[in-house]
Amino acid sequence: MSTNSVRGGSVLLTLYGSVARGSFRRYATYRASILAGAFTNTVFGFILSYTYLALWHARPDLGGYDATGAVTYIWISQALIAPVCVWGGGFQDDFQDRVRNGDIAIDLYRPVDLQSWWLATDLGRAALQLATRGVLPLVAGAAVFRLRLPEDGRVWAAFLLSVGLAVVVSFAFRYLVSLTGFWLMDSNGVRSLASILGVFFSGKLLPITLFPGALGALARVLPWSAMVQIPCDVLLQQRTGAALATGLGFQALWALLLLAAGRAVQGLATRRVVVQGG
Repeated sequence: MSTNSVRGGSVLLTLYGSVARGSFRRYATYRASILAGAFTNTVFGFILSYTYLALWHARPDLGGYDATGAVTYIWISQALIAPVCVWGGGFQDDFQDRVRNGDIAIDLYRPVDLQSWWLATDLGRAALQLATRGVLPLVAGAAVFRLRLPEDGRVWAAFLLSVGLAVVVSFAFRYLVSLTGFWLMDSNGVRSLASILGVFFSGKLLPITLFPGALGALARVLPWSAMVQIPCDVLLQQRTGAALATGLGFQALWALLLLAAGRAVQGLATRRVVVQGG
């Protein structure tokens, strides 16, 4: 590898690192929104926890979890809502606005890759959300319920790695959805459908292990399971050893496939940049 290539790579890493830090600071300014979101996630965490306790009281060890594991699963999944954008969102509103008003053409003239720019932006957002709307509900849940959280730092490290991969998978999928705006001018309909599918197939409402037969088998191989189910199982130590490596590999594979698909669709989309109304 040439010295120029190394320098170029270093410059890009510095650039995208700056973009991620700028995004982190930008989202950190919305303190009221962060606190309101954390409060909402906590309230729904309590509702779901008591619902799960009633369900697991009737069906102990349902889906391979005991009652404590099931409640812990709830609070981990609540902590992941904002960082992973299970419902969609993040950069998507800004991206859609720029496509609609034509500012995306300016972005394409910048000497940076469009997909990588938005990925760096989303990673900065996710880091802020994990440190705030991720931590606060989990702390609240642990204060009221008996949660099964690991004491081994290596498990937490594996969890953070899994969350990072989950964010990349989520970004790559949301980026694909957002690119439909180049043709539709308004991707809200596609985003709504993607949100419904994401919440159902990610394991947010119910662990995928509870899905019956073919539906469960399908859900386990779709990319949404990499967003919530796998990170939750990593922290619950449902995945250890080879199963942990397989889970992380599954997340990395979907991240690469979706990023590659996004780059291909981006290539098609940027050939027909259209400004609404003219």
